[in-house]
Amino acid sequence: MTRILIIGYVWPEPDSSAAGSRMMQLLRLFRAQDWTVTFASAAAVSDHMVDLEPLGVGTAAIELNSSSFDRFIRELHPDIVLFDRFMIEEQFGWRVARHCPDALRVLDTEDLHSLRAARHEALKAGHDVSARELNSELAMREVAAILRCDLSLIISEFEIELLRSHYGVSAELLWHLPFMLPPVSETGFDAYQQRRGYISIGNFRHAPNWDAVLYLKQTLWPLVRERQPDAQLDVFGAYPPPKAMQLHDPGKGFRVRGWAEDAHAVMRAARVCLAPLRFGAGLKGKLVDAMSCGTPSVTTRIGAEGMHGSLPWGGVIADDAPSFARSAVQLYRTEEQWSQAQRNGAEIINTLYPESGPGGRLLKKIADLRARLAAHRLDNFIGAMLHHHTLQSTRYMAQWIEAKNRNTGGT
Repeated sequence: MTRILIIGYVWPEPDSSAAGSRMMQLLRLFRAQDWTVTFASAAAVSDHMVDLEPLGVGTAAIELNSSSFDRFIRELHPDIVLFDRFMIEEQFGWRVARHCPDALRVLDTEDLHSLRAARHEALKAGHDVSARELNSELAMREVAAILRCDLSLIISEFEIELLRSHYGVSAELLWHLPFMLPPVSETGFDAYQQRRGYISIGNFRHAPNWDAVLYLKQTLWPLVRERQPDAQLDVFGAYPPPKAMQLHDPGKGFRVRGWAEDAHAVMRAARVCLAPLRFGAGLKGKLVDAMSCGTPSVTTRIGAEGMHGSLPWGGVIADDAPSFARSAVQLYRTEEQWSQAQRNGAEIINTLYPESGPGGRLLKKIADLRARLAAHRLDNFIGAMLHHHTLQSTRYMAQWIEAKNRNTGGT
C-alpha cells in the first residue's frame, strides 16, 4: 500500500482560502486510491481547520528545526512526500532526502509566491513587472525548491510557461494541476431576478485581497455609486482585521461583513461578484466559486489570468477604474448580458476544471516517476547540485538553531 506524507504550511481550512480547498481535493484524491495518508504540520491548530479523521487521514504535529522530525519520518517511511508551498520544502526537504532518500518528493506550489510579490513591487513602483522584480531573492528560493523536487504541481498554465521560459525549468519537473471541481448545471442556478447586490470575498490575510478591498473602497465603489446610487456591496472574508471592519459604511452601500458562515450561499444570493485584483498569482478561488455558483464577475486581467483558456469570461475583464465601474453597473443592470455571462462561467467550470480527469493523470505521472526515479534524478543535475549544497548549509543552520533552542529553553 502506498504511504504518502503531506507536510502542510498550515492545517487545511477549506472555508478560509482557495489553498485550503485545493489541499482537500488532493487529500480526497489520494484517499480514493486507498493510500495511507498522513498530514503533518508545525502550524498552530485553529478553530477553522477541518477535521481530517472522517476522511481517514492521519495527522501529526511536527516541529521546525528539530531532530524529532528525523525520527518521525524514519518510522513513517513514506513512499511519497508532498510539500505544501516552497517554504516547507526549504524547512524539511533536506531531512526527507537524508532519511527517506527513495521517497518521491513532490512540491505543491499553490501559486508562485515570487510572482505575486514581484507584481506587488511593480504596482507600488507604478510600472509593469520587469525582470528586476521577477529575479528576486524570493524567486531564487522558490525556483530552487522546484528544482530540488522530483515534481512540482503548478495550478496555472501561465505559471508553467513563466517557469519554463523565464527561469529555464525543465518541463519534466512541472505538472499542471488545476482545481478539480464537480460539474455545474445552469438549471441549478438562481436566476437574475432572484439576486440582489454586489459581493466581494476573500481571505483578508492574503495581501492581494486586502489591496482589492481598499481599491474598492477608495476608488471603484464611489464610481459605481455615481452610476447606481442605490448600489449595495457586501464584503466577506476570513480573518477580518479591525482596519477592515472600520471600512464598514452602510450609508454608502459599502458593508463589511467579515466571515461568511456559508460562502457559497452568500455568493449564490449576489448578482455580481467584484474582484479588482491588481496583483497576485495562481488561480483565484473566489472567481472559481463565483462561476460555480452562477454569479457573473467583474475582474482584472490578473484576476482572470490562466482561468478561462480560450473560452469567453464569465463576466467582464476590465483593468482601469472607470471601465471597471462602468462594466460592473452594466452587467448588473443588463439581464441578457448577465445570463450569457452565467452560461460562460458554467462552461469554464465544466470544461477546464473537471473533477476526475486531472487527478487521474497526476496519479499516472506519479506512478511513472516512482518506476524510474533514479533515472529521472540523473537527468536533473541542477536539482542534485542544489540538494547537495542545501543539505550542507540548511542542515548545519537547523542543527545550530536546535542546539540554541535546547540551551536557551526555546527563547
